[in-house]
Amino acid sequence: MTASPVLLAADHVAGAVHLLALPEGRPLAHLTDRHVSEHAGFLALPGDRVAFVDDRAGELVVLAPFEAARGGEPVVATVPVAVPAEHLAADPTGRHVVVTTGLGRAEEPWSDLLTAVDLAAAGGPHAVRVRTRVGEPGATLPAGDGPTEGPLAVVRHREPGSWDVHRHADLLAAGPGCPVVEPYARLPLPDDGHGDAHDPVTGRLFAATGSGVHRARRAGDRLVTEPPLPWAADGRAGGRGHFLRIDPRRRLLWSCLRGGPADPADWPAWTNDAWWHHLDTGRTGRVELGEGLVFRMAIAERRVAFARCHPDGDELVLLTTDLSGTERPRVTARVPLPPMEGAPRPGGTPWDGVQRRAVAASPGAPWVAVSRGGHGEVHLFDADSGVERARPTLPTPLDEGGRLALLAPGDGAHGDPAGR
Repeated sequence: MTASPVLLAADHVAGAVHLLALPEGRPLAHLTDRHVSEHAGFLALPGDRVAFVDDRAGELVVLAPFEAARGGEPVVATVPVAVPAEHLAADPTGRHVVVTTGLGRAEEPWSDLLTAVDLAAAGGPHAVRVRTRVGEPGATLPAGDGPTEGPLAVVRHREPGSWDVHRHADLLAAGPGCPVVEPYARLPLPDDGHGDAHDPVTGRLFAATGSGVHRARRAGDRLVTEPPLPWAADGRAGGRGHFLRIDPRRRLLWSCLRGGPADPADWPAWTNDAWWHHLDTGRTGRVELGEGLVFRMAIAERRVAFARCHPDGDELVLLTTDLSGTERPRVTARVPLPPMEGAPRPGGTPWDGVQRRAVAASPGAPWVAVSRGGHGEVHLFDADSGVERARPTLPTPLDEGGRLALLAPGDGAHGDPAGR
């Protein structure tokens, strides 16, 4: 019998991770004293596993969520890592992981620590911490073409912008005391990089910048740059993407382009376009989502979903992913969401001391989950129809929206090997 999808609802403020069976939202397990890094998120791994960084304990935690559905222990591995976690990424096998560090509760970058992890080392998971340079770096781990070529750890830095290339094996071989490591290769990038993706099928890397999506591909132990992808498409221009996501089933690269006023207090006037690029044909397009805060997105079986916050009312925006013939992604539903007490207000920033929404889906399931920050509620929608199917209530409030991950057995989500 095939296991049902599982929802992971992390309350990073209260320090809990709730595992729920879908679609009814039945509780399976509750992990306590686990403060999931809200910025680094969840990383899908092969074998129906998922990883996150516990920012308080300083650990990378690997879960087997479907073990909880069978009555077993969901935590299958832990290993110490440097925190506060900024991003985490894996190679296509899921064995090798990198965790970068960022701001945490500070206002300026202060940590230069990078952690390399081998989850299948002899004797158990093994991690080594090294120093690179202070910033808010992203990371990807492209695999080699042959059995003797191990994964590269490519760290994307800002100001000055660059892709810094390390051999993951060299990081694991570093000595004690958190030594400084220098990349053996460095490729220039604009200074405003924010958002990373890696396509395991082609070995290409992507970095979102203000000028477009910069690309490189692995060739042996080198990275070879390719022409950037522009943000402009379908007669629409302007805006920039702050994240990148790969839909591994339909081979689509996604972002959301934010435009409008630069002052965060004017966030209700921000414009938002879904931007997509087909990795195999090169077709590219944009879809208008509406004004306000569009923070993150999720990829379901036949839809992609964006949660949009606005003083006039929040909504879940659902788009098709069909590219057959002349079909292109388009909005199929705009589903109103109940208001949140403590929601962002005009004149204040949409992320400081306010409630938000997290969104999650699986490329192997027809569901989309959206949190209602501060209320301890998760709304589960049928992604095809936009109809709400369940509204489980959690024992913690999900302040700041929490973090969600939705997993279906064998869904192939690890084809996007970056924390989300």
